[in-house]
Amino acid sequence: MNSNTELPIGIFDSGIGGLTVVRQIHRVLPHEDLVYLGDTARVPYGTKSPGTVVRFACEDTQFLIRQKVKTVLAACNTVSAWALPTLERKFDLPIFGVLIPGAQAALEKTKSRRIGIIGTATTVRSQAYHRAILARDDSARVFARACPLLVPLVEEGWTNHRVTRMILRAYLSPLLRRGIDTLVLGCTHYPLLKNAIRGVAGREVALVDSAESCARFLKKRLQSADLLTKSRRRPGVIQPFVTDEVERFDQLSRRFLSAPTEPARKVDLPTVP
Repeated sequence: MNSNTELPIGIFDSGIGGLTVVRQIHRVLPHEDLVYLGDTARVPYGTKSPGTVVRFACEDTQFLIRQKVKTVLAACNTVSAWALPTLERKFDLPIFGVLIPGAQAALEKTKSRRIGIIGTATTVRSQAYHRAILARDDSARVFARACPLLVPLVEEGWTNHRVTRMILRAYLSPLLRRGIDTLVLGCTHYPLLKNAIRGVAGREVALVDSAESCARFLKKRLQSADLLTKSRRRPGVIQPFVTDEVERFDQLSRRFLSAPTEPARKVDLPTVP
C-alpha cells in the first residue's frame, strides 16, 4: 500500500471560489480529508501580473505541503494558466490544475465546436484555454471574454443580484452573438453564478462547470497513482485556512459548501525564494 494514501488532499484558491471545487471533490471522494487554503488577503488573482500569480501560487503550495498533503490541486484558473509548470518543476508531489479538465469537458459537450470561455483578465490573456482546446480538436472555434467584475460580486455574495444579471448580459452578449453552444465557466468563482448565467445564456448553451470536471479528473488521476484512501470509512474532514477575514469565510462556506467543515484558521503564508 502506498504510505501516502491516508494523507489529505490540498486545494488552494485566491478566495472562496475554490469552495466550489471542494464541494465537488467531497461529493466524488467523500472519504478523503481535504485541506483548503483561501488566499482571501490577496483576492483576486485574476487582475495580477503573471509573475505575481506564480509567486502567490508557490507560497500557497508551500503552505499546503507543510500540512503534509499527498497532492495539491490549484483550484484557480489563473494559476492553472500561468503557474502550473513552475509548480510541477519546483515541488515534488502530484500537482493538478482545473484548466485541462475544463477543456476536455467542453469538447465532450459541444456539437457545433463553437466554444465560449469566460474568465479573469489574466486567464483570458494567457490564451491557455484556446491552446488546450485546439490541441485536442483543431476544428473548434474558441471565443473568450474577460469578466473582471464577477469575482468581486461573488465575494460580496451578490450571486443573484439585479446588478450582477445586468453585468452578465453585457459580458455574455458578444459570445452569444458568435453562436456558441458551450460556455466554459473559466473561474472557480463562476459556478456560484450558474443560475444567473443560465438565465442570460439560455438553456440551449451548455455550461461547463470547472469544479465538476476537475473533481472527476482528480479522482481518475489519484486512482491511477494509487493515492486514494483505502481503509477510511468515516466522512472526510474539511479543514479550511484563510489569510484574512475568518468570520466572513465561515459564513460563506456554510452557504456554498453544503457540508460541515472545521473552523477556518487564519494563517500567514511562507515566503518562497
